[in-house]
Amino acid sequence: MTELADAVESMEQLAVVWRAMVLDRDPDADVRDLPGIAVRWADSRFAFWNCVTLTDVHADTEAVGRQLRQAAGIMRAKTRPGFLWIFDDLLTEDARGKLDALAGRAGLAHAFPGTGMAGDLLPVPDPAHPELTFVRVSTDEHLRAYADLNSRAYGFPPEHGRDGLAGSSLWTTEVYAYLGLRDGVPVTCAATVEAEGRLFVILVATDPRWERRGYGEAVTRKALHEGARATGLTRATLHATTAGAPVYPRIGFVPNSPMGFYGLAD
Repeated sequence: MTELADAVESMEQLAVVWRAMVLDRDPDADVRDLPGIAVRWADSRFAFWNCVTLTDVHADTEAVGRQLRQAAGIMRAKTRPGFLWIFDDLLTEDARGKLDALAGRAGLAHAFPGTGMAGDLLPVPDPAHPELTFVRVSTDEHLRAYADLNSRAYGFPPEHGRDGLAGSSLWTTEVYAYLGLRDGVPVTCAATVEAEGRLFVILVATDPRWERRGYGEAVTRKALHEGARATGLTRATLHATTAGAPVYPRIGFVPNSPMGFYGLAD
């Protein structure tokens, strides 16, 4: 794939997967596709389910400035906070260079960076880790454990993480979500979900007390292995935070478009 095609793939995967996740939380959620902007907003306390992203290809400085102002207006109209996701490689070079200034004028502030990744890497072998056993998420107790791991890893209050997953039938049937247990206690988690001929890796987290032991990589391999076995898919995509980015190339993912996450400025 070319650099631009990779960025388009990454953006489209976000739009497809987040539509399903947001509607799982609220069948009446805001899932509009506007000119140059995709809204995927559940107004959930789990901020990752409140998402806006820019979708134009080769968006120039004028267009990006206009879309940032529109996106900020959408975000201000919501009850709960969330993020604007921007894929750098969709923008023109001039727009990329002025992005933070344009965002500031729209009332947005950079929150944290990320990276799109993809690879024709499936199937992967069924993983083993000497300290872990794996269990597929299938009960409300599993969902709470999965949510709590994400809350601890990303710094959310536990009730916010649970608001994102509690009671979900999607996550216990259509998502290949796995917990990694150490002595019976959940310490890491990862999931994959089918999205337009690919497996998308979502909500990977490890309890901060058990980081740097290979747990995140092992449970991600498990979710990929089981998802590929069930679907027959061979390509996978994901969006990595800075902390998680070093893990995925070891599995076979190749970084593509840099990303920026923006929130409303205080």
